[in-house]
Amino acid sequence: MNTPLSRRSALQSGLRTGTALVASTAFPGLWTSAQAQAAWPSKPIRLLVPFAPGGSSEIVARSAATEISKTLGQNVFVENKPGASGNIAMQECAASTDGHTMILGHIGTLAVNPFIFDKLPFDTNRDFRPISLLAKVPSLYVVNADVPAKNLKEFIALAKAKPGQLNYGSAGNGSAGHLAFEYLKMASNIFVLHVPYRGTGPQLTDLLAGRLDAASVGAPAILGHIKSGKLRCIATGTKERLPQLPDVPTVAESGYPGFEMTQWYGLNAPASMPQVAIDKIAEACAKAMRNPLATERLRGDTAQPVGDTPAQYAAFIKTEQERWKLVAARAKIKPD
Repeated sequence: MNTPLSRRSALQSGLRTGTALVASTAFPGLWTSAQAQAAWPSKPIRLLVPFAPGGSSEIVARSAATEISKTLGQNVFVENKPGASGNIAMQECAASTDGHTMILGHIGTLAVNPFIFDKLPFDTNRDFRPISLLAKVPSLYVVNADVPAKNLKEFIALAKAKPGQLNYGSAGNGSAGHLAFEYLKMASNIFVLHVPYRGTGPQLTDLLAGRLDAASVGAPAILGHIKSGKLRCIATGTKERLPQLPDVPTVAESGYPGFEMTQWYGLNAPASMPQVAIDKIAEACAKAMRNPLATERLRGDTAQPVGDTPAQYAAFIKTEQERWKLVAARAKIKPD
């Protein structure tokens, strides 16, 4: 029997349905956006890391991926894809249209490569969207334990006494370690031979074995080797001394006022990634970098968590590009 109550319920249901239909017809963008917001991510997310395993990039990427996965409800799996100073992974990310691929942004790929390569198969600023700056990582200047230099002053004196006879390794031309050491060479007027590798991991293997004399590496990747005595830290690139290495002076303290060198890592997406995805990941990054477990994990490795907005990260990238464009030109850095 059709009672007044049942008729009223049917009428209300019809009004709601009608309102939704009108809204979807009159404002299709709003309806589609709401559906997309709820639907994304619809599958696991791939995070490309443009470097070989074993460096600071992997530590930051995996720490962030673990926490972001919890917030988004989908796995974020890290895929190392080294080569061509990070450009292989950058090109793959730029060409991705699946809406579920992003890349670990880095000082080398975003702020240096655009100025040392004559031509890239992508436009760094146009083909990528900034999501969030994840962390800043102190650069440490280290030598093999057999090198007869206990601090930066002694190393510089040794390099000046033997110009071109000492060498240093990096994760590749245009990498953060390459920039950091060239920056030091410019400041101290020394000549030390550069030996580029395909990633921090292979570089560390030779540094620990004594086939390299020195390097500048992100703190997370080498702190354990310093504490074990296999490597000697002769200076830090930070403004102030690190709590983990209180007895190691900064480069600025060692006679080069104003010197600072810090690596950084962020998340970037291809230009094709929808805005709803950018917003969701940025929110997840902010939450991840505030998570006590992630914060403790990163700071334990001397990394400074950030987790800012897309606009803040975009402004930061622009500032870094302006800074390192000048350093790359003065040091005449060329790709492999």
